[in-house]
Amino acid sequence: MGQNIIQMIKVKHPLESCNQQQAALLMSCPQEQKRYHELMFNYGNAVYRYHNNAEGYLPTELDFNEWLEGLPDNIRKDMERKGFEYCKKVLSFTRYVNEKNDVGLEDFVIQQMGEDLYREYQDKVNN
Repeated sequence: MGQNIIQMIKVKHPLESCNQQQAALLMSCPQEQKRYHELMFNYGNAVYRYHNNAEGYLPTELDFNEWLEGLPDNIRKDMERKGFEYCKKVLSFTRYVNEKNDVGLEDFVIQQMGEDLYREYQDKVNN
C-alpha cells in the first residue's frame, strides 16, 4: 500500500527521507483527507525544487547586488549584513534569480505537476 501512496505524489521531494515522511502521513490520515495532502505535497515539492536550483541557475554576486537594489532600505541593509552566501537560500532571492533567467514559479510548478494536477490543486486551495 505504501508504494501506491508514493505513486500518488507525482512530484517527488529531492530528499528520500521527506518522501518517506509524506508517504507515512498519507497512510495514516483519514481517507477523506488523502487527496488534499497529495495535492499539497505535489505543490510543495515542486516549489521546493524551484527554489533549490531547479534549472541549474546558480546565483552570482551580480544577481545579489541587483536584487539588493530593489529592496526597501531596512531589508536591503539587513540582507547586505547577512551577505551573499546566506542569501542564496532566501526565497525572494532564489525567485529573483529564477525569474531573471525566465523561469517563473507558476510555469515551473505546472511543468512539474502537469496542468490537470495543478488545476485540481488550485481548485482545492481556492474553495
